[in-house]
Amino acid sequence: MSTGQYTPGPDRRPEAEAGQAPSNVAQPSADRAATYGNAPSYPSGAPGTPAAGAATSPTAGGPPERKVTRAGVIWAAVVASLVLLILLIIFILQNQELVLVKFLGFEGSVPLGMALFIAAVAGGVLVAAAGGARILQLRRNTRRPKSQQRR
Repeated sequence: MSTGQYTPGPDRRPEAEAGQAPSNVAQPSADRAATYGNAPSYPSGAPGTPAAGAATSPTAGGPPERKVTRAGVIWAAVVASLVLLILLIIFILQNQELVLVKFLGFEGSVPLGMALFIAAVAGGVLVAAAGGARILQLRRNTRRPKSQQRR
């Protein structure tokens, strides 16, 4: 092996050339446990290290565990909705140019922002209607076997 090259052996330590002992690799002594991979080895009883076999809890000494409540989730949803509403108002106010809209023979001029908002709401209503119909269909299918068993 040439100087400057590194080839790890099966125990992830550099292999020595024939007849040469590696000088920079510490050999484990009989009184010290072997280390595995990149795991740090701490001397027993060192301050700030867990004692052998001692269980450590994630909340020990740290902040108390926070519980998720319905009120907290609702509050977060309201705040997110308000931010979305503010962004929507800004979008509509910045897109006030009148555009000609034609739909099923009807024709009219509407601000661009409002036309896009109406289109988005109409798309959401269609998706909600399709999803609601599917939910009703699945509920009906789950109730059928129960009613047939009663007969």
